[in-house]
Order: sequence, then C-alpha cells, then structure tokens
Amino acid sequence: MAVALVLLGTWPVVLAVLERRGRLPQHTFLDFSITNFLAAVLVALTFGQIGPNTPETPNFLTQLTQIHNNWPSILFAAAGGAALSLGKLASQYGWAFVGLSVTEVMGSSLKVVIGTTLNYFLDGRINKAKVLFPGVGCFLIAAVLGSLLHSSSAADNQEKIASSLVNNSNSNRNRANEELGKHLHDKGNGEVNELLSYHLSQNCTLQRRQLLILIFYLAERSKDLEEARSNASQDHSQAQDKTAAGTAEFLVALEEKRSIKVLGAKTVLGIGIVVFAGLCFALFLPAINLATNDHWHTLPDGVPRLVVYTANFYFALSCFAVGVALNVRFLYRPMAGVAASSLAAYLADGEGRALALLAGMLCGLGNAFTFMAGQAAGYAAADSVMALPLVSTLWGVVLFGEYRRSSRRTYALLGSMLLMFVVAMAVLMSSSAHRK
Repeated sequence: MAVALVLLGTWPVVLAVLERRGRLPQHTFLDFSITNFLAAVLVALTFGQIGPNTPETPNFLTQLTQIHNNWPSILFAAAGGAALSLGKLASQYGWAFVGLSVTEVMGSSLKVVIGTTLNYFLDGRINKAKVLFPGVGCFLIAAVLGSLLHSSSAADNQEKIASSLVNNSNSNRNRANEELGKHLHDKGNGEVNELLSYHLSQNCTLQRRQLLILIFYLAERSKDLEEARSNASQDHSQAQDKTAAGTAEFLVALEEKRSIKVLGAKTVLGIGIVVFAGLCFALFLPAINLATNDHWHTLPDGVPRLVVYTANFYFALSCFAVGVALNVRFLYRPMAGVAASSLAAYLADGEGRALALLAGMLCGLGNAFTFMAGQAAGYAAADSVMALPLVSTLWGVVLFGEYRRSSRRTYALLGSMLLMFVVAMAVLMSSSAHRK
C-alpha cells in the first residue's frame, strides 16, 4: 500500500508537467498507454511466475492458456481496465480545468466513497465496519472541501487578473506623464545650453549667482539620472516578480503555453469532468475484486480463480486498447479546444516522450501493488492508496506553484482538506484484515 501510494501519487504530476509545457494530451496518453501495459507484463513475468505451479494457484503463463475456462473473470478484469482508462483520460482534462490537487482529491474521494462500499460487501465484510466507514466519511468531507477549494482558488485568480488590468491602465497613464515631463526637461536643458553659448560667445565671465544656479541645476540633473537608473533596475526586478508563480501574468502566460485552454471556462464543466473520472475510478477496483475472487460464482466448478497477476495483465490490456482507440480518434477530432494532430505528427513528437513513458510505468506498477495489497488484506482497505492526493498536492505546490499568492480562505481550505486526507488514510489502513 505504501509503495502504491507513492507511485500513484506521482504519475499524474508527470503528465501535468507535459500538459503545462504544451504537449498535446493525445500524444502523451498514447505513450503513457504503452508503458502502462508493459508494466503489467513485467509484473506478470516476474511476480506471477514465482512460487509453485499448482492447480489451485497456477502461474501466469499456465493460466494464460486457460482462457476458455476463466473467460468470465477475464471480462470483469477487462471491464475494470476500460473504466480506469476512461477515468485517466477524463483526469488529464480535469487537471487543466480545476488543477492537479483538486482533481486528485475529488476523484479519489468519490472513488473511495463508492468503491470501498462495494468492495466491503463483495469481500464478505472482512474489514472492520466500525473503522472502515468513518474513514469513508472523512474522504467524503475531503471531496466537499476540494470543491470549495477550487471555487475559492478560481475567485482568487479572477481577482489577480482584474487587479493586473487596473495596474496596467495606471502604468499607461504614468507613461504619458513621464513623456510630458521629459519634454519639459529637454526644454530646460535647451535654455541652459543657450545661456552657456551666449556667455562663451560674448567672452565674458559668468556672474557668481548665475554660476551657482547652473551648478545647482547640473547637480539636480545628475541626481535625476541616478534615480532613473535605480527605477529602471527596480522595474526589471518587478518584471521578474510578475512572472513568479501565482501572479496574474504567470496565469496568462501559462494559459498561452498549455495545450488545454481553461481561462474563462465554466466551473461546472471542470467539476463535471472530475466527477465523471471519480465514478470511473470507483468501478475498476471492485471489477478486479470480482475477477480474482469470483464472488458471483461465474466460473465452472473446479476452475481456479484468476491470480492477481493474470487479472492485472488482462486489466492492463483492456486499458491499453481503450486508451489507444480513444486517443487515436482524438488526434483527428480533439475536444476541449485542443489542437488537432495526426499519427505522423505523434510519431515525430519526441519532446516529452520519455516523461510520458515514465508516467505509464509508474501507474502500471502502482496498480499492480494495489491489487496485490487488496488480495492480501481486503480491497476495501486497499482503497487507502487513494490518499495519493497527499503526494500529488505536494508535487503541485512545489513544482507548479498552485495556490501561491492566494487568499487566507484558500489556504485554510487547502490545509483542512489535506488534514482530512491524513485522517482518512490512517483510518482505512487500520481496518485491514487477513483474507482467509
């Protein structure tokens, strides 16, 4: 569970980095799907081949030849893979609309509320209900706090942009005043030059009073030049500060660079995408539970149940097939304002490919460890790995500057949400039980 928590909390961050750099999500998800499937193959050929090959618990390669007997369980595993693929695809757009932290929090919370309840009853109530369901309640509270956090953060961003527009207007007005002052100053310089030329041409000595006035003027002119240099240095420093994370200029620059345009989008759209992703996430773990434990007795008598490694293989195969099919379509018919592309353009787009492949491997290994933990200690308790927003939010704040320069209300909601996740994770893990 601990390994899965770290892996599943890190791969969304890698994909979010690519989206913010402007790489098309279709290209990223195609690369991601490849290594996500290869991770399942790697686990199956290593962990799945360890131990004795018995009729009750056959090794991966042995069970791979028994598809004619265990196809009902294979269908459950494939259905779980399809659900997860849809959830991941929706999440990638959700990150752009409502941010990495809120997407992970709301999606994971909905997954735990629904998925944990289903797994509890599927597993014959082996987990401690008095401990399990208070943990589910904490996840539900975290989902509500996540929604409030997004609304507060969106309001902060709108206020930053509005203030930036006002400041730009004032700056333009000040620039006009500076031009007028420069004109008057240049006129003053002309009068002094005329005075000097006159005295030199007349070959006469400057009067003491005139000399003092001239020296005073030149001293003031030198002082003005020093102040101008100082102001220019400060303006350069302020220009650098404007591009810092959390500023209006940073938000606008990010919007111009990223592949999914979200400024001005309706909040309801972003929340709707995240809710859909959470519902998809809620179904894939119960599907694996059915595939590995045959709770509905769909297998013929004497046919061994799918070992977790075989179930993970079919799960990842389905996830790969659905992900590739959808994203090839999105290459030519994209959504959410993403630019269209082609297979040739995808193959030629090598920038960021290594990160996308890394994200797929992290996710594939994280899913495998989650299924292993669920088979050992109950799938309801394994839902504690959905506390992955703790990891994702940390990455989001450190790498992306999410919530920087926000209001006190936003910071209070962020802290409350993370605290609720810590409590929920601890409670769910403590409900673990040994599967007989």
